Amino acid sequence: MSKVNLPPDLNGVHIHFVGIKGTGMTALAEIIHGSGAVITGSDVSERFYTDDILDRLHIKPVPFSDKNITDDVSFVIYSSAYDPLKNPDLKEAVKRKLPLMLYSQVLGCLSENAYGCAVCGVHGKTTTTGLAGTILMQLPLASQVLAGSEITSFGGKCTFTSQRTRSSTKECLPAAAASTDGAAGGTTNGFPQDVSQAEKKYFVAETCEYQRHFMDFSPKKIILTSVESDHQDFYPTYEDILNAFVDFICKLPAGGQLIYCADDKGAASAALIAKERRPDIEFIPYGEKAVGGYRLSFGDLGDGYRNFTVEGIGDFKLYVPGKHLVLNASAAIALCCELLKDAGLFSRPLPENLFLSIAKGVSNFTGGRRRSEIVGSVKNKAGNSVIFIDDYGHHPTAIKTTLAGYREFYKGRKIIVDFMSHTYSRTAALLDDFASSFDSADEIVLHKIYASARENSKDFILDGMNLYTLAAKKYKKVYYFREILDAAPFLLEELRSDSGKEYPSGYLFVTMGAGDNWKIGKKLLEDLRGDAADSMSPKY
Repeated sequence: MSKVNLPPDLNGVHIHFVGIKGTGMTALAEIIHGSGAVITGSDVSERFYTDDILDRLHIKPVPFSDKNITDDVSFVIYSSAYDPLKNPDLKEAVKRKLPLMLYSQVLGCLSENAYGCAVCGVHGKTTTTGLAGTILMQLPLASQVLAGSEITSFGGKCTFTSQRTRSSTKECLPAAAASTDGAAGGTTNGFPQDVSQAEKKYFVAETCEYQRHFMDFSPKKIILTSVESDHQDFYPTYEDILNAFVDFICKLPAGGQLIYCADDKGAASAALIAKERRPDIEFIPYGEKAVGGYRLSFGDLGDGYRNFTVEGIGDFKLYVPGKHLVLNASAAIALCCELLKDAGLFSRPLPENLFLSIAKGVSNFTGGRRRSEIVGSVKNKAGNSVIFIDDYGHHPTAIKTTLAGYREFYKGRKIIVDFMSHTYSRTAALLDDFASSFDSADEIVLHKIYASARENSKDFILDGMNLYTLAAKKYKKVYYFREILDAAPFLLEELRSDSGKEYPSGYLFVTMGAGDNWKIGKKLLEDLRGDAADSMSPKY
């Protein structure tokens, strides 16, 4: 079968997206919409936060149906969650012999037409991609960034596109940029006169390891944040997933760069194995254990931020909690510096204006949707502050590091975490690790397992109670409510009460997981705000 590619000119081309509400699919729709294509999409009726993004694009998803594939549709893009042999839209598209492309294949096509930079790893992909994009917003590089979630600093979108170049951007130029020598090999505004490198389009995208989807991407540079056992339905052993990352690294061309976390055992192992196979690749470590230009030093905590230093680059402030997010920021800084180097703009020491631009990008990053997202805050009946956070963490390591970051950042607060495990296969394979991942929480509420569309719960003998039973052996205050909203009366009673002298700052309520338990955080916040409104109402 010949390879399918996107049409070179998308203006006016009708493209139908199957599974358009997925975060990656919505991000792709944003990019392709910007190219002038006519977009329709189908998905389930349940409303997701991506509906808000699609609303702004004037795209209204419709239910799956063969009637969606009209004579006007000339191309179909679909999520891997849907089977062309079963989904009615896809079956009709196959019947009509329309070109079909998986999301990952389209991402690969975009990477082939630009200078592709992939962000991969079991943890931290979305945040690292969002950080890189937020920094690139400040730099004189034409760039496009695609993250797997809505990023606040992208203006509530999943993507960011910049046409800023050295010739069109003045505020990012080095202070010493004064020469106007027009001779060959001279400089303009302090940059080399040959601007071809700086004018290229850099495409930075979050890429997924599941089913080796990232192998469709054509990278010139790769960020690798972490490697450990995950997606056990596809990678039964750690070696399986490790080998997938190594194979992806080896897709880099000669002279390509792997920017990897030296503090992560799995990422360091993948780099070591890849180095034996591909000595022609440049291996660039970052982190506390890094040797070279991107060694990280953690600074102290300020009022709502953390100071940190990247050796040879400078001092930075990050306004989101957790040391793991500082590592992600270091990765983004390293990538952006290497892109500046590729464009002929980088030197050590880094020109002051470029450093200030990078520092501004780091400090401008405030997170993304479902990534340590502050949903809201309210005062309860007892006068205590209650902060609500929603986070996508669905792996034991992510849970542990994220909660530890909250414990450090939100001192004096009682931390209550509501967790819903995602996929039966992951829960079964990592059950003991899940049960031991809540050290930084004061209270834990657990629910049934949120199943993947790709698995059948009847194939497994465990459920949410198995996780509860193990967790209750380790922690004193663990509670189980099979259905999410069944926990609301219990939690509301506590959040309305005085947090006590042990927790003078009040409560931090965290919904965590890749499921839909975010709904209980939303309900509790609404109920507490209702209490506050009632207290302000005149009494007759």
